[in-house]
Amino acid sequence: MFSAGRRWGRRQRALLWVILLAAGEAAWGQLRYSVPEEMPKGSFVGDVAKDLGLQLLDLGDRGFRLIERGRTQYFALHGKTGHLVTAERIDREQLCERVQQCVLRCELIVEGEMKFYEIEVEIKDINDNAPTFRETEIDLRMSEMTAPGSQFPLPDAHDTDLGRNSLQSYDLSGDEHFSLAVQAGPGGDQRPELVLAKALDREEAAFHELVLRASDGGDPARTGTARIRVTVVDANDNAPVFSQAEYTVRVPEDVPVGSVLVTVTATDNDEGVNGHVKYSFKKITEKESNIFHLDSETGVISLLQRLDFDDGASYGLEVQAYDGGGLFDTANLRIIVTDVNDNAPELTVSSALSEISEDAPPGTVVALLHVQDRDSGANGEVRCSLEGDVPFRLQSSHGGYYSVVTAGELDREQVSEYNVTVRAADGGSPSLQSSAVLALRVLDVNDNAPVFAEERYSARLAENNAAGALVLTVRATDADWGQNARVRYRLSEGRVRGAPLSSYVSVQAETGALYALRSLDYEQVRELRLWVRAEDGGAPALSGNVSVLLLIADENDNAPQVLYPPPAAAARRGSGAARSVVELAPRSSPAGALVAKVVAVDADAGQNAWLSYELAKATEPGLFRVGPHSGEVRTARSPLARDAARHSLVVLVKDHGRPALSATATLSVVLAESVAELLAELGGAADEAAAPGEPAGSLTRWLVLAVAAVSCLFLAFLLLLLALRLRRWRRQQLLPPDSGASLRGVPVSHFVGIDGVRAFLQSYSHEVSLTADSRESRLRFSAAAACCDTLPARPLPDEPAPLLGDEDPAAALPVHPAAPSSDDCRLRLRGLF
Repeated sequence: MFSAGRRWGRRQRALLWVILLAAGEAAWGQLRYSVPEEMPKGSFVGDVAKDLGLQLLDLGDRGFRLIERGRTQYFALHGKTGHLVTAERIDREQLCERVQQCVLRCELIVEGEMKFYEIEVEIKDINDNAPTFRETEIDLRMSEMTAPGSQFPLPDAHDTDLGRNSLQSYDLSGDEHFSLAVQAGPGGDQRPELVLAKALDREEAAFHELVLRASDGGDPARTGTARIRVTVVDANDNAPVFSQAEYTVRVPEDVPVGSVLVTVTATDNDEGVNGHVKYSFKKITEKESNIFHLDSETGVISLLQRLDFDDGASYGLEVQAYDGGGLFDTANLRIIVTDVNDNAPELTVSSALSEISEDAPPGTVVALLHVQDRDSGANGEVRCSLEGDVPFRLQSSHGGYYSVVTAGELDREQVSEYNVTVRAADGGSPSLQSSAVLALRVLDVNDNAPVFAEERYSARLAENNAAGALVLTVRATDADWGQNARVRYRLSEGRVRGAPLSSYVSVQAETGALYALRSLDYEQVRELRLWVRAEDGGAPALSGNVSVLLLIADENDNAPQVLYPPPAAAARRGSGAARSVVELAPRSSPAGALVAKVVAVDADAGQNAWLSYELAKATEPGLFRVGPHSGEVRTARSPLARDAARHSLVVLVKDHGRPALSATATLSVVLAESVAELLAELGGAADEAAAPGEPAGSLTRWLVLAVAAVSCLFLAFLLLLLALRLRRWRRQQLLPPDSGASLRGVPVSHFVGIDGVRAFLQSYSHEVSLTADSRESRLRFSAAAACCDTLPARPLPDEPAPLLGDEDPAAALPVHPAAPSSDDCRLRLRGLF
């Protein structure tokens, strides 16, 4: 009970020493604690969080790891309290057998900060081991002739504790013939020797029993004993002698098990049993006895188990040679283990990032590595390097630590993932290597704007398209990733013919498909120029623009429009009558004479606007022909007397579209050979024009009446011929040739006409008034005898237009001004002679 109380007091004092030692070391960025050995698992070592100034929440959020370089993890860090505690029972003698100061080292890695802290824990010795003798039964043989005062070495006791807890003293008990002497060895150790205090007499006592006791300085002290049996033998006057007082041998650590390391030899000049020499280890530890074996007969020292330079670089042994008479000799044996490069560098990733942003600045730490080599000298010198051409470099820190940092800017679009291989090589020959691979994914930053697949887009769309028709699809790609690479499309603002561009076309935000929102008309809009913008989903968003040209393709959707002769106008006010056009040609016209010209236009373009003309219907099919390209109506032959005076021609005008569209123009041609016939026809035309209020069906009635009149004229043919003769004679009387009464001499610019009818003289011309989109236009076509297509200038409105020489215009027929409405038709007189 008393012993347990004293042990508890020692542990309390040890804990106090731990606290004081840690407080002093924390100021240097390195923690140092002290703890007694043999503490139970979970025992408190030190308050790491408090000593380093770390908050418990920081340890939980950032993450931490405790790393020990040994094979066994002796310590653990309590996450809730921040206390360093023991993870295993620690035996100082097992860890540091020959080391005076036993220190265990570990590192605390704080993941979030990429920092590490060194922690040293000194293991304090306690008196937990008693002194022990390698042999508890010792047999000695002494001659009865041995002189008093002779000394005989005894086996040493071994105590693995240190300081006062180690071996302190020997004592001998059991017989007055012997005493104990303790000598100091070269290393300061105590070597017991048996001293013969009184002469021996074999006849008096053949055997002597002794007890050798070894004690340490612990509290309480521990002891170990060995029994000594001394056998008294007859005289032996020669002791064995070693060939060398000290043997030194160097062996590599990779020497095979069973190899002979050295052979010790000793000779004895005696004969028989007294001259037979045997060998034994006089001073050897239990660990060394498991490594080395000494053949007692031959003196051969061989290897029992593999050597390790890291466990022991040298061994000091004492070998004893003794004969059968009890005489002996000792020699020192020093075995030096040379290091062999048999340990590859140990490369440990203490902390590493798995992801890094591509805009991380140069010098950003991505991993913390630790490297060590258990070999020594050049074999333990380690060089670290990075493999491949990677934008990283190594920075050396103290204590075998290396930091992997970025050496330049990262670009995820070029390399999205890195497998960084860190290689560690020692300086041995051959060199041993080890490596570690760091897998690092580069996180995307929105640093790339969308890029369109083409520099510009163009498409053709036929007019009269359906609303919602797909025009084309633009496509843009973004080299970024995720949301930063999500592209959306939209139209840039613009206007077309005063209307917003968005009312004509739209773009689908996700796909980039461009749709027409309305039916487009080539005659109104020939092309659309617009800009499409592509924006990514980054913050802030980046964008790119591309121009799109949309060409409207013409379709044959407009029929030819006849400008001259004017088509029958729509009924005025819902019931108005249409006016007709009458062309006059002399009966004496030769074949090929120009009668009229049909003028038409087509609002389409290209081939759809190419017009051709043909005669679709005629009263006398063989009398007239139409120029297929010019639209000129000419006589196919000279008119005959039997040909009717009035002819109706239907001219078909069609374009070259597919399918072709067409329009018709109706011409009324009057063949007049005299002024009487001309005036009669003009009068009939005037009568038709004088009834603007009659319905359009009145023309049919007039035609019926005309047929009836022709029948009547046929019955009165003879009377009509006579009347024509008289009328011609009268005209000649009124218009003598020398006074200019003949129509042949009337200037080209002189004409006479009534509303809707005009007679041509020596030249041929048309005047057409066009009305489109509330804007008034005027076209004028003229044809001379050569039938050219030039357009002469129009005469001034105030220019006089006499019919007969210099007579008073008031005496002539009524002349209408040249300002017709869109449904009026004009006709000029052509020279009859």
